[in-house]
Amino acid sequence: MEAAPQELVLEPAPEPAPEPAPETKDPPFPAPQQKPFFKQKYILSGHTKSVASLKFSPDGSNLASCGADKLIKLWDTYTGEILHTLEGHEEGISDIAWSFNGEFLASASDDKTIRIWDLALGTEVKCMQGHTSFVFCVNYNPNSNLLVSGGFDETVRVWDVAGGKSLKVLPAHSDPVTSVDFNHDGTLIVSCAMDGLIRIWDTDSGQCLKTLVDDDNPICSNVKFSPNSRFVLVSTQDSTIRLWNYHTSRCVKTYVGHTNRTYCIFACLSNTKEKYIVSGSEDHKVYVWNLQTCQVMQALVGHRDTTLAIATHPTQDIIASAGLEKDLTIRLWFDESSA
Repeated sequence: MEAAPQELVLEPAPEPAPEPAPETKDPPFPAPQQKPFFKQKYILSGHTKSVASLKFSPDGSNLASCGADKLIKLWDTYTGEILHTLEGHEEGISDIAWSFNGEFLASASDDKTIRIWDLALGTEVKCMQGHTSFVFCVNYNPNSNLLVSGGFDETVRVWDVAGGKSLKVLPAHSDPVTSVDFNHDGTLIVSCAMDGLIRIWDTDSGQCLKTLVDDDNPICSNVKFSPNSRFVLVSTQDSTIRLWNYHTSRCVKTYVGHTNRTYCIFACLSNTKEKYIVSGSEDHKVYVWNLQTCQVMQALVGHRDTTLAIATHPTQDIIASAGLEKDLTIRLWFDESSA
């Protein structure tokens, strides 16, 4: 067996030449990260146009999807079976959000409305109007009594779910708002937009508490609070994902390797023991980074178009991803590192 390659030393070799050093069991570099290791388990087909958003239910048993075909579909996470299709929007749907009890779903559409769906009945129970252009993003607060939305009218709106009325209109950005999220106790809202700004808002007063911006000011695609709400994860169209400590206004981690120059691609943090970041990419792959080291752990191959929509399971190492027009599939990837 050949000896392991030796480090190059720029000095004359002694006479006679030494015997090659024997191979050791330890590699000369750190062993690659072994967990988690994702493998495709299910391919879900049913949407006829690009899938825009994917969200797991709070208990992880179901996956919701929506897209440009104006439809919302519900799937069984563990079997991949289609459970229900919700119809009612007049234009494509850009985003969906689960209530925290898993009983309702909110959807944001190009028809300028936000609709709430009773999943037990499979029917629309509320249609909320107020945005003056496409509604691009939506999320529930932890008590599920409020919704926050953002749209191409450059505003962030806070809604009373029971009354179906807009409580606050925040003149948040100077370009379309691409993503909104509540923190873990609902006291803060984060928004980002095509103007490159990330803003933190006080939910009660509607006051802007902080503005975060990168030096190069790239378009912001997606933003969300970390599970402990100490950080915000921001995707930008310079093919970079940044983890910000918004208290200190410092970027503390940077994740690169994927391609994001054109679309508003989702990124997610895991909430499981194995900490990682997941994002789609315009090279059709799904990228998984180690949260701490920022190294790419895995690039998942299978889609045939940009992987725009990404979701991570709330309690298990399961990823959902969806491809755009040339693909139209949703894929479920399960961690098989312990198999």
